[in-house]
Amino acid sequence: MEAPPPAPDGFALARRVFLALLGLSYVSAFASFAVQARGLLGAQGVVPFAWNLGGFWDTPSLLQWWPSDAAMAACWVLGLGCGAALIAGRWTRAAAAAAYALYLSLVSAGGLFLSYQWDVLLLETGFLAIFLASRARPPSAVGLFLGRALLFKLMVLSGAVKLASGDPAWRNLTALQYHYWSQPLPTWPAWFADLAPLWFDRASEAAMFAIELGAPFLLFGPRRARHLGAALLAFLQLAIAATGNYGFFNLLTLCLCALQVDDGVWRRLPGLRRLPEPLPPLRGARWFRAGWVALAALWLSASALEAWRRFDRRGLPGWLEAARERVEPFHLASSYGLFAVMTREREEIDLEGSADGATWKPYRFPYKPGPLDERPRFALLHMPRLDWQMWFASLGSCDGNEWLLLLQLRLLEGRPEVRALFDEAPFPDAPPRYLRTRIAPYRFAPFAELRARGTWWTRGADRPYCPAVTLDGGRLRAVPK
Repeated sequence: MEAPPPAPDGFALARRVFLALLGLSYVSAFASFAVQARGLLGAQGVVPFAWNLGGFWDTPSLLQWWPSDAAMAACWVLGLGCGAALIAGRWTRAAAAAAYALYLSLVSAGGLFLSYQWDVLLLETGFLAIFLASRARPPSAVGLFLGRALLFKLMVLSGAVKLASGDPAWRNLTALQYHYWSQPLPTWPAWFADLAPLWFDRASEAAMFAIELGAPFLLFGPRRARHLGAALLAFLQLAIAATGNYGFFNLLTLCLCALQVDDGVWRRLPGLRRLPEPLPPLRGARWFRAGWVALAALWLSASALEAWRRFDRRGLPGWLEAARERVEPFHLASSYGLFAVMTREREEIDLEGSADGATWKPYRFPYKPGPLDERPRFALLHMPRLDWQMWFASLGSCDGNEWLLLLQLRLLEGRPEVRALFDEAPFPDAPPRYLRTRIAPYRFAPFAELRARGTWWTRGADRPYCPAVTLDGGRLRAVPK
């Protein structure tokens, strides 16, 4: 006999969609990491993950007990399996708990290569999902509230940090005049978006602030208001994904939006309406409800402390800061907000190798800008972490990016796993004798240049970034000018 349809104002199907999208986020995160793991963090990678491990309470990671490339591979293989189980709706609570532990293990050991906001957002969402994941009972009202509160925190902080930074580009609505071409990894639609006139950019930015700072409040309103708020936030994420590569961040935010839409909407989709109805709520399980309330109180307190630290320069009282530092490595409650200060320039670092010190050949990255006639690419759900780190390095100096020197050391040593991180390595058979880095300003090319010459970028005069280096006795040595 076919099960009756779920109540139209319930959230059993919403939870099913949420867990499936969370599973897809985990699969994307683990699969994307898998193709970069050995090159970035392996024993012969740029920064071996064992260097990042401290005590367990400082870097909570299963890799503490088996620090090897095989153990790192086991983490992402098992993580893929957990994500697939969430997508299929099987063993959901166990899969959610295991996926959180496995991804936390990689993030704790990953150092700067796994320190992006969507990495900690995946952990925070994944942790809360553990308590929502049981299909045997209807979703807890407190659990649904926590998912709603997390989406509220994410979006409101994203808007608030822009205004709190005092950056005039955000306050006078001119930031989009820079954003499309100065962001880390733009897509080709960003080039067309950059053609928009100033009035359209200002209108778009005003709409963005209205969505980030206004729509989250609708999530706590009546049913139609909640659905409208979720729809506006989902629209903003799709617009961001169309013009920039941010890995699985947009999908993960859509996952939280899906949890705000009740079963009266989801049951209209083929396949979802046939899902079995969960069992009725447990009666008399006061301990279970008390646990939910305690979790909610702890999470809200931790989130409030993170927000306080973000906006109060005086910092927290000593005892509160000590408590925060004890739980911070587990990423149970984090602070968010990208591009608090808009970058108004773009510089790209070129990495070049030479066999004789006279003829230099470039290393081409998969997604970051390089050749002027190469159209910006979509990475979709893939997170190209080396390309992103090159953007961050361009904002600083060579001295402040020791990992970039380690990257050059590995290439001079001829490490194949590091060479595989590039879209094109000019020395496939033997490592180069010399490496150098140059930095040059980039900007989207005008429409006339794209039409006449097929160039998507313009480039200014370059200059040295790091000194040219060679390998001397297994160590880097600067080459005299």
